[in-house]
Formats: sequence, structure tokens, C-alpha cells
Amino acid sequence: MHHIFILLGTNEGNREENLRRAMDVISKNGIHIKSSSAVYVSEPWGFNAQTKFLNKVILGESPLKPEQILDLFLHTEEQMGRKRKQGEGYSSRLIDIDLLFYDDVVMETNRLILPHPRLHERRFTLLPLAEIDKDFIHPVLKKPVWKLLEECADTGAVHALKKHG
Repeated sequence: MHHIFILLGTNEGNREENLRRAMDVISKNGIHIKSSSAVYVSEPWGFNAQTKFLNKVILGESPLKPEQILDLFLHTEEQMGRKRKQGEGYSSRLIDIDLLFYDDVVMETNRLILPHPRLHERRFTLLPLAEIDKDFIHPVLKKPVWKLLEECADTGAVHALKKHG
């Protein structure tokens, strides 16, 4: 079984329900959810939007390979109604599911880069990630998550919505 860290994000529709639904679909398709962070509220990153994002990080276990997990996430996003806009950069979304870490695997294909290439630049990712495993060592940067959070230049406001149950 492989340990994977997943980021969920949404700023359209019923955001809390989008997160619950994504977790439900993921858990029914080969990923055992071991723990999840609180839900965090953050400003959009890299673009402007009226609605703030809700984000959370999940720690899961799966026998699936990285590209199989990517396919599962893309299929889940599509099933939930996400429409990807090609070449337009960041935009509002019903659901976004990102694979942050897959064990300590480092890989780059035309479809997938592990670990996620920008996670260390994003406070909205690092805060919930630190809640789950602040001591996890980034396999490329060779620093624990807490240190990445401490060094993160992102000054965007991020706060917990509520504790998970």
C-alpha cells in the first residue's frame, strides 16, 4: 500500500458538499482515507474570483500506481461536473483534486509531476498538510512540511473553517 497526500479545493456551488462528495468518491475507488485535515478557507491563488476557496488535505493509502490515481482524480472531477478550460491559467472550479505526494516518489511525465511542483509555494496547501503530518519530508526539497510552511512566501489569508469530525 502506498501513502498518498491529496489536496481538495472548491470555490463554486455547495463547497462543503463538493468536498464531502469528492472524499466519498475517492474512498469508493481504491483509496482508503486514513485522515483528513480541517476545512480551510483561502483567497483564490493566481487569479481573482468573488468566492473564496475551501480546501482540505487527505492522507490515504492505495495499491494504485500514480498515473492510475491521476486518472481516478480526473474522472472524479469530470463526474462531479468540472469543466477544464484549456490554456487559460487558474480559474474558479467546482472541484480540484491534486496528488501532492505519493510515498517519497519523485517523477515527471507529460501528465504528472511528483511531488506536486508548487505545493511549497501555497499556504492553503501547507497549512492543512502540516495539520496531518508536519514532519513529512519533501523528497526533492529535503525539508519537513513545517519548515516549508515557515519559509513559504505566500501571504494569503488562510484559516480553518471548522474542525473535522
